[in-house]
Amino acid sequence: MTVRLLGPADIRQLARQLGVRPAKAFGQHFMHDANTVRRIVRAAGVTARDVVLEVGPGLGSLTLGLLETGAAVTAVEIDSALARALPATVRSHASDDAARLTVVEADALRITAIPDPPPSALVANLPYNVAVPVVLHLLELVSSLRTGLVLVQAEVAERLAARAGSRSYGIPSVKTAWYASASLAGAVPRTVFWPVPNVDSGLVRLIRRPPPALPRGVTRDDVFTVVDVAFAQRRKTLRSALAAWAGSPAAAEAILRSAGVDPGARGETLEITDFARIASCARWDA
Repeated sequence: MTVRLLGPADIRQLARQLGVRPAKAFGQHFMHDANTVRRIVRAAGVTARDVVLEVGPGLGSLTLGLLETGAAVTAVEIDSALARALPATVRSHASDDAARLTVVEADALRITAIPDPPPSALVANLPYNVAVPVVLHLLELVSSLRTGLVLVQAEVAERLAARAGSRSYGIPSVKTAWYASASLAGAVPRTVFWPVPNVDSGLVRLIRRPPPALPRGVTRDDVFTVVDVAFAQRRKTLRSALAAWAGSPAAAEAILRSAGVDPGARGETLEITDFARIASCARWDA
């Protein structure tokens, strides 16, 4: 049976049947353009060998496109009405694929485990207000994820994929780089959603890579603390910005020099590996 993707009329009809009104609290904007759905699935490179983790499936537009590839889909949905309705939508539009769908009713920010089989790809249309913490949480939680393609607000997409030294580079850029290389994968206009959001969206491609090596006793949290402190006062030099964290400006300078980082530099010029060296030198100097 051929998968029938959802169009604008389908979206509105499903919403009426379920008594669903898009909730601002959940950042709900339902995609209704089949061409955009298939473009996202192609860009994600999903195949029948994949197990896809989808966050916020909503009424099922992207879910159906993912199932069309032959992949299995684990969909995490916070809205109980939508979570309950999704299997029926899949059965009515892609009955042969319904067995490959698993629905988990949960908050993706608070979920602590994903059911087997382990997901290999993250593909999601993420709510704008929680996109960055959701991406970071899932990359940390689900070590089996090898690739990702997330649809987020255009400004957030630029931040996730930003390179050191650029205006958009900041905490989201650095922390994402701990887990994966991130790059922009195209723009998505606001007109493919209902209701129409006030902003355009962008796709970010994620490719998992090993985190920087750390000496024993130094953790990811230690590195992220340095990142947070460095960007809390991003106009200051690292010597000044890290002074309270290190104990004094002189201690900060000593740690930075041990890490091979210019004390006069600013956080926005450093890569994740630089922050890892700073955290490592601080622990060894303690």
